[in-house]
Amino acid sequence: MDEPYAVDVAQRRASPTADEIARASNIAEGLKAGRRIAKISVITLVAIGVAELVVGQISGSIVATADGIDSISDAMISLIVFVGLTLAGRPATKKFPFGYYKVESFAALLAAIGMVAIGAFILYHSYSSLTNPHEIEQPWITMAVLAGAGAISLHRAFQMRQIAKKYDLLSLKTDAKNSIKDGSASVIGFISVLIATQFGFLQMDAIGGMIIAGYIFSVAYMSLRQSSLILVDAWQNPGVSDTIKQMIESKFKDEPVKVRSVFLRPTGMAAHAEVHIEVDGNKKLADFEILSLRIQNLVRSKFRSIDRISVIPHSKQFTRQTESL
Repeated sequence: MDEPYAVDVAQRRASPTADEIARASNIAEGLKAGRRIAKISVITLVAIGVAELVVGQISGSIVATADGIDSISDAMISLIVFVGLTLAGRPATKKFPFGYYKVESFAALLAAIGMVAIGAFILYHSYSSLTNPHEIEQPWITMAVLAGAGAISLHRAFQMRQIAKKYDLLSLKTDAKNSIKDGSASVIGFISVLIATQFGFLQMDAIGGMIIAGYIFSVAYMSLRQSSLILVDAWQNPGVSDTIKQMIESKFKDEPVKVRSVFLRPTGMAAHAEVHIEVDGNKKLADFEILSLRIQNLVRSKFRSIDRISVIPHSKQFTRQTESL
């Protein structure tokens, strides 16, 4: 006990607890639900995108074409999310001992980068159309397709958002925001075509395309920021560490247990915690394992998103000798 070392009781036990089984089941269920809605999203967005591109070419509407390109790009993003969620469900290996949860965050990052590229493309063509406006042919068919695309996209987006919030899936949250943006963009496209054809303001078609590009950039920024922070292990709520420290010391004040520090590491779907405590150097290993289990159960009971907890002991006697030196 003179040297600090990590004890991960979950790896030492022959069988997991009921709480761990429930948590693992919840993660597996979330990944399965996420994959299912992402697959539906890919198929739906491809169909919507193709329809809008065809109508955009027939009518000459830049906003319909932009929305079609946006829908196709969103389908690609949903496909990236689907692949990310599939990989995230793989069990931990020797090469990836912490599992593949961060693949989900990496998928969100790739999706956001793709959104930036698509937004720049749409913005460029919208500006070109703004400087050289033209009349839109078949306006009623164009508006009908945009209205239908908006309704379908928004309905699917809210379904996706419910699943993402229930299971706290970052990439699916990104895809849900992207789908809400896609539905809103179709509504904006409908209004743009309506104004351009019924009120004679032809530039509104190009302005609608620029608004869609702005939507894409805003969602991409939020996604880039959140996924990047997770990938560099940035914990966005530092107060949680102090809360865990105070909670453990208050619960085990009779032991007594002094918490040196608590380190938290996000993984996307879940988090890892590393708790450093001071214990009696003469304490038996079996007694410490029991104490470690109690600390893990306490933390998990209050913070369900923390998946893996390592309790690292430090001998009080060794600490005092070090401080005296």
